[in-house]
Amino acid sequence: MIMTPRQRATQSPMNRHHHFDVLVIGGGAAGLSLALRLPADLKIAIISKKALTEGSTYYAQGGIAAVLDENDSIESHVEDTIVAGAGLCDEEMIRHIAERGPENIQWLRGEGVDFTRQHPPADGLHLTREGGHSKRRVVHAADATGREVEVHLEEDARRRDNIQLLEQHNAIDLILTNEDEGCERRCVGAYILNTHSSHVETILANVTVVATGGASKVYLYTSNPDVSTGDGIAMAWRAGCRAANMEFIQFHPTCLYHPQAKSFLITERFVVKAVAAAAGWKPFYASL
Repeated sequence: MIMTPRQRATQSPMNRHHHFDVLVIGGGAAGLSLALRLPADLKIAIISKKALTEGSTYYAQGGIAAVLDENDSIESHVEDTIVAGAGLCDEEMIRHIAERGPENIQWLRGEGVDFTRQHPPADGLHLTREGGHSKRRVVHAADATGREVEVHLEEDARRRDNIQLLEQHNAIDLILTNEDEGCERRCVGAYILNTHSSHVETILANVTVVATGGASKVYLYTSNPDVSTGDGIAMAWRAGCRAANMEFIQFHPTCLYHPQAKSFLITERFVVKAVAAAAGWKPFYASL
């Protein structure tokens, strides 16, 4: 009989049990930020498929959009996003994110994230204008914003006694209770493959958070890291969660392709500057 991964996990003699208050599946900006903001008396586990620095956050080059200039406004940010989204956006969610952008940038700075600075505008931060933004509102750390964010959040997490980082741990499936006696099914943890030992471990938790990122690695050519395989989305869907907007995947126009090497991303500013310089657009080039 062919068994599913969950059946193999439950029948494995090597299965080991652990219990945490909170299990966070995914060690990028989302998972780390959540863990760092939870009460310090909670026992938290963060699992990462590979090293924490092998996720999408670490490789993100651009920046983070937030209203940080006195000449900018939340309304402008919301309007720009709706226009760029061709009317498909959820305005309530856009507003929720835009309103909380500034405080989250300040929180990241408090965590040690050193964004590129320029004096005197916008609290000393250098702001760029990208995409559909009508104002300069993209805060960045040179062209390696993701690395700056990931490294500092990881350092802080490693200093916390209540947070355990489990790298090289691959989530197999979520653990659900049975539907009996009229009780609603709920998630109580996950089966995790420890790739160091090749053992499947059972991690039980009062709360389980899926923060595993996207699925761009399902495409043959991508600048995304190898861990972006969408398995977190699949696990959540199997557990009964709704999956929506799966068609919205960004195809970056400046991915360097080579038939015998791994594709990687070239920063848009480099490409635009190169084109401008080649075309002799000196005023345009100087403004970037």
